[in-house]
Amino acid sequence: MEAELKFERENIQGVAVVGTYLIDSARRLGIEIFDECGRLGLCDTCAVTIKSGAEFLTPPTKAEIELLSDERRKNGERLSCQAKIDSVGEIVVETKIKEEAEPKDLNEEYRKEFADLPLEKKIANLVHLEALTLNETFSFVMNSPYKIVGKVMDFLAQFGLKMEEESKDAKRPEEHKTNGNGGKSAEENQKNKADSGETKSSGEKASGAQAKTES
Repeated sequence: MEAELKFERENIQGVAVVGTYLIDSARRLGIEIFDECGRLGLCDTCAVTIKSGAEFLTPPTKAEIELLSDERRKNGERLSCQAKIDSVGEIVVETKIKEEAEPKDLNEEYRKEFADLPLEKKIANLVHLEALTLNETFSFVMNSPYKIVGKVMDFLAQFGLKMEEESKDAKRPEEHKTNGNGGKSAEENQKNKADSGETKSSGEKASGAQAKTES
């Protein structure tokens, strides 16, 4: 069995099977009725006004009595998630105009959400933000004058070479690793010290020989 439904504000009409809720019948006709509580009967956001044919619907539920005042119910308001089509007839429904949500303070909302996150999630979010910032900076650089781009690209190239050298250095034996002395390895530094000692010793010998000759 089917009942006839007419949604006055949308000027849409169709049929609905007896036993279905108004909210489901509306959606089948392409009319979206917002329900904040997820059809649990905990809010009145899905309320509609029955202009005629209220007798073809089931009686108001406990949730409707609690959420809708006597005056609202007298004016024909029903919760579309609670009102079920009970028998064949014509039902005329008027939906509410969807109110636009007030603009939210996204920064404040993000801060609250961030504060509630566990530590690992906070770190992941920060890494994501750093990546976005780096991407924006790179886009700015690429759209900047040629001279600025050239300087930044030179810096990035040097930075890349340094990172590559450090990566290679980490894989070398301890004796071959650089220690910050001009990029020289420990082995090279020891050799240089030895060479310096030999040079000094040779210089001392030469000075001693000269002094002996003068005497």
